[in-house]
Amino acid sequence: MLIRFLIVAACLCGPVGRALADGGGGSEPVRNVVPASEFARALNALERGDFQRAAGLLELHTRRHPDDAEGWNRLGFARRKAGMLDAAFVAYRRALDLDPRHLGAHEYIGEAYLAAGDVASAEKHLAVLAELCRTPCEQHADLQAAIARHRAGAAGR
Repeated sequence: MLIRFLIVAACLCGPVGRALADGGGGSEPVRNVVPASEFARALNALERGDFQRAAGLLELHTRRHPDDAEGWNRLGFARRKAGMLDAAFVAYRRALDLDPRHLGAHEYIGEAYLAAGDVASAEKHLAVLAELCRTPCEQHADLQAAIARHRAGAAGR
């Protein structure tokens, strides 16, 4: 849902969205339309589950915007979902270097640690989220649930 919102927001803020908001969209073609950014196209690919495509687009985005913590976080997510766990850790660490308080990066790197079987490291990021959130937040709840599922699955083996 959040991804869909961000895509719509990116579209509405661009030239086509402004043209439509200004009454455009009739029979007159919109001129000088800038193609969607790599980031917007990557969000679309993530929503479709095309993690390889999203990773490629986010690699372009992070090369052009190396200080974008959210771009690095999304790159880590795409890489993790595409099965590139080591590369995902690189992207998550970069996101956290840029923004140590990035809730999403803490959640996702915790999930990556679970995928690698490192529950202790996942719990460290859960503790960081508990400190950063102060009140219940989605990232803390999601990582806590992922750890519980991981433990339940490990107990059933």
